[in-house]
Parts: sequence; structure tokens; C-alpha cells
Amino acid sequence: MGDLELRRAYGAGDLAALPVFAGGFINFGYWAGIPLDGELTVEQRIASERALYDLVLDAVGVGPGDRVLEVGSGRGVGARRVLLREPALVRGVDLMPEQVARAAEANDDPRVAFVQGSCDDLPFPDGSFDALLSVEAAQHFEDVPAFARESARVLAPGGRLAVTTFFTRTGDAGARLAGVLKTFATGLDRAHRVDDVVRDLRAAGFADVRADGIGEHVWRGLDRWLAQGPRPDGWDRNWLPAFERGLLDYYLVTARKPAGSGV
Repeated sequence: MGDLELRRAYGAGDLAALPVFAGGFINFGYWAGIPLDGELTVEQRIASERALYDLVLDAVGVGPGDRVLEVGSGRGVGARRVLLREPALVRGVDLMPEQVARAAEANDDPRVAFVQGSCDDLPFPDGSFDALLSVEAAQHFEDVPAFARESARVLAPGGRLAVTTFFTRTGDAGARLAGVLKTFATGLDRAHRVDDVVRDLRAAGFADVRADGIGEHVWRGLDRWLAQGPRPDGWDRNWLPAFERGLLDYYLVTARKPAGSGV
């Protein structure tokens, strides 16, 4: 059921075109510094999505000359944020060929290219990248341990990783989330426990693995945006209550491939 929902949302459908999203991004946004006590503008919504990418890029330390991979690259809008850091090249991989086509059409910079592929079988040689990021895609991953191993494989020694999305806090949260959020009920989103994600990255050989909760700057801004109905997409407002009940949070997960490790 999850694969069918993924194809419906990102293949035949175009999730980025829904009013809940804006500017071609597909993320909940990082709302720090954006006033939430009044009417929010579309410009502020786009700013929140850009800010989430910038937070990840700062965390992974993308800089001039880096070779960068984004896993779950969607329509390729995030790649344009990466290019502001003057990398040597940017590659995006996405499971949906329709998203790869949309991204390729929207990007003409010779440093950027997009390919179809899976998070647990990345179509790149060993040691191809200095930095790997994934922005609000890992909640869809079926096999997080395999993603961790593949990430370690394609990163060069000393390479950095940053993943941001929503993960559960407890092992029993999945069934409870399915009762309050449709995306978990349909299988579009998977209930990955954050402690398991950290464990999987360490098992894959990563060092300095940490998971920082950033939900205080995500959930209330998202809820305020959703409150500005009507919501023709049909999105409910149970994300903030789920966070407040301790079922999930939004995390920034970072790690480093040891410099002395093999390619």
C-alpha cells in the first residue's frame, strides 16, 4: 500500500503543486524567526521551506568544491539552494521517474544532474561524494539500515551526512499515529523510531551521530499555515497534537564517515 501511495503522491500526482506546499518545495518548513501571530503569506511559507534546506546545508557543511548528493531530490528545487554554496557538482536521486523528469526540466546548470534510484541501492560508485543530504524524505524509506549502509558507501572518507524529517519517539507510536494521521494509515509515511535511525547509522560505520529535535520550529508554524483555510488539499491539523502527545518529532540527524575508513 505504501508504494501505491508514493506513486499517487509523487508520480501520477504532483504533491508540490498542492497549496499546503509552495514554491516547488515539499517540506513542512523551518519557521524560526517568522512571526506566527498573524496571517502568514505565501512568501513566508516559501521562506520557511528554504530555511529548512539552509539549516541542513549548514549542518552538513556544504562548501565550495564539494560533491553533493541529495537523496529524495523531488522536483530539484533544493538543488538550487545547494548551488548557492558553490559545490563542484550536485546529484539528485529520486525513486519516482516523474520527479526526475520534473527536476531535469527545471534545472539547466551543468553541475546538476538527476537520476532515478532507490535510497537502499544508490546508483553511484563508492566514495563519490563529500556530503549527502536528505530533506523530508526518510519517512518514506522502507529500509533505513540499507540507506545507512549505502550512504556510507557513496561518501568519501571524512564525508558528512545530514537527514531531516519526522521520526517517532517510541516503538509503539506507529499504530497510534495511524489512528490520527492519514499518511501513516495509508502507509505513505512510515513510523521510524529516531533511536533506531541513530543505531543504523552507527552500525553502518558513521561517527559523531546525533539527532537533534527541531520540532519547536516546525510544528507550530506548519499548524498556523494549515489553519489558514480553506485547505483544498484536505490536510488535517493533527501533526501538532501528535507532537504534543509525544508520538513524533521533527529531527535533524547528522553523522560523519571517519577519515580513516575505506572508500
